[in-house]
Amino acid sequence: MAQLSTLEKLAILSDAAKYDASCASSGSTKRNSLGTGGIGSTTGAGICHSYAPDGRCISLLKILLTNFCIYDCAYCINRSSSNVRRARFTVQEVVDLTLDFYKRNYIEGLFLSSGIIRSPDETMGQLVEVARQLRVTHRFAGYIHLKTIPDCDPLLLEEAGRFADRLSINVELPTDDGVSRLAPEKRPAEIRKAMGNLRMKIEEKSEPTLRTKRKERFAPGGQSTQMIIGADPANDDTILKTSARLYSSYHLKRVYYSAFSPIPDAKSSLPLIQPPLMREHRLYQADWLMRFYGFEQNEILAGQSDGMLDLAVDPKLAWALANRQRFPVDVNRGDRESLLRVPGLGTKAVAKILQVRRYRTLRLEDVGRLCQSVNKVRPFITALDWQPGGLTDSPSLKARMTPQPAQLSLF
Repeated sequence: MAQLSTLEKLAILSDAAKYDASCASSGSTKRNSLGTGGIGSTTGAGICHSYAPDGRCISLLKILLTNFCIYDCAYCINRSSSNVRRARFTVQEVVDLTLDFYKRNYIEGLFLSSGIIRSPDETMGQLVEVARQLRVTHRFAGYIHLKTIPDCDPLLLEEAGRFADRLSINVELPTDDGVSRLAPEKRPAEIRKAMGNLRMKIEEKSEPTLRTKRKERFAPGGQSTQMIIGADPANDDTILKTSARLYSSYHLKRVYYSAFSPIPDAKSSLPLIQPPLMREHRLYQADWLMRFYGFEQNEILAGQSDGMLDLAVDPKLAWALANRQRFPVDVNRGDRESLLRVPGLGTKAVAKILQVRRYRTLRLEDVGRLCQSVNKVRPFITALDWQPGGLTDSPSLKARMTPQPAQLSLF
């Protein structure tokens, strides 16, 4: 095989990393400042964006250490039987790329994953060595996210936590049956065991030590995971049950949902077309309801015989339409839990309503200033000068609230 340049490896291994949704990514555009009097350039390869809890956008170098893999997971483009162009970085190349990009202000951190080469321990050892060299040898203070390997030695996971900001272990698919059929070399029990060990280690390190009275640094960003959606027959209800169990059992920061994308030379056990991307979007919205809006998993899809989220309207609106007896809610008297269930009111808007109504009685106009769309809120609230009347129970309410298709313009 011909020797690849670092730039060729970057093109291959950053493209291979795009299937990992664990850092909400959007690629950069290719730019060059030559002839413009400016300074710096971007290649467009490997840069993605992740968002911090405070809303900051963090640019990350998102790559695989290698797309060689000893496993043959049916849904993976990098599986051992896949006919794709292969490449492999050395540890030093990843370290040098990260530092060079960081010094040029292209990135603020690194997202590093890998196919499995030779053994889980050897691969994980190289991932850890990249993080160790960056932190210890070069005193790199930027963000590091490592995608870890559940079958590796627990001591390697512990070492990874010392250097990385966040660790993630993929559960791959929503059900054990799906994993057994499509990724038979992976063992769900081992994945859960690794996630449990990581949770215990994070909790252990979060307590101050007796000697120093300080907390040890260990994966301060916690752990996350990813599920592929649409590769197996699991419906949305099953997916959300799995997510709810993962959140409660392992205290995950995020569960990421990645819509299955058909791959070349796919096996017959896989669907021929990808699921609607709107399905992935609705799952994220439902996930948000469980995490921030006080919804129980079984509430979100109660009454849906097929166990699927409505693609036409968001899950919160779908729930409100199915539970109209809970509305309207008085914005001047309703408690926080009731207000959070009003379609169109987010957590920030509810916090502002609770704050402002201590000093004045809210009108509909006031609510409109605090939320993005007063038209969405109007049928589900009462205010000083507003009563929805029969609007809340109107049979045509869903049709009125559903976005209408529009012809796109070419100009």
